[in-house]
Amino acid sequence: MGIFKKIGEALRKTRETFARKVDALLSHGELDDDFYDELTDILISCDIGVKTSLELVEELRVRARKTKLRNAEDVRKELKSILKEDFDNLNQITIQYPAVITIIGVNGVGKTTTIGKLSKYFKNQKKDVTLVAGDTFRAAASSQLGEWAERTKTRIIKHAEGADAAAVVFDGITSAKAKGTDVLLVDTAGRLHTKTNLMEELKKIDKVINREYPDAHKYNLIVLDATTGQNALSQINAFKEFVQIDGIVLTKLDGTAKGGVVVAIEKDYSLPVVFVGTGEGVDDIEEFSSQDFVENLF
Repeated sequence: MGIFKKIGEALRKTRETFARKVDALLSHGELDDDFYDELTDILISCDIGVKTSLELVEELRVRARKTKLRNAEDVRKELKSILKEDFDNLNQITIQYPAVITIIGVNGVGKTTTIGKLSKYFKNQKKDVTLVAGDTFRAAASSQLGEWAERTKTRIIKHAEGADAAAVVFDGITSAKAKGTDVLLVDTAGRLHTKTNLMEELKKIDKVINREYPDAHKYNLIVLDATTGQNALSQINAFKEFVQIDGIVLTKLDGTAKGGVVVAIEKDYSLPVVFVGTGEGVDDIEEFSSQDFVENLF
């Protein structure tokens, strides 16, 4: 299954919800103030967010005066055009090698599963991959990552539970440089901003990577659960106080009608979505394509 089809399937719930509501809205009359108010409510219901929805509808209103939009298909086409232009203005990430990719996020968003899928993804790209079990806080975290390493036949660096996470990362970097590893995938403990010690640990990991591997291309990717919608945005705020966030990995996109949160992330934070989870299988992770996303959103 190609990426376009996978993204389409993952966004099916979001698309069907939006299309049904817009079709019903347009069946009742003209593109007047009431229409734009109701359209704003529909966009908000798809988790595009209040601020972003208001901005999109205002831009649509301006363009409608110029192009004489008349039906549901016209509205969808113009919204797609607006969003594509917005995404085109966003700096996208192209992974360069050697790469150190640190995966961060709160508990339960699927960080370890994401790392397992990414290891398979990069191995499919003929890259040499090493996993680093940097979550030494959660019981059995390294064992869980070890299962993914075995499943994907990927080398793993790990220490005992409770070890210094930065020390594990140091050993991972030493191994990566010695073996010429293309991609070092670093797992980290799930944490909330209230766990100051764990947030400081992230800063320490970041410092070790920058100091010990200056020649690597470094990426901090935050994993967000698409089913949480707008709540995911508060997680970005919490983590960006402690470390630089370079991009997003969005999981569980196939299980929600809240796919519009991607638009809110892009508009509010100018952060690119780099990968999306499109299912439960080991191969169900894809590089994000903004064009495919917009085509399948409405």
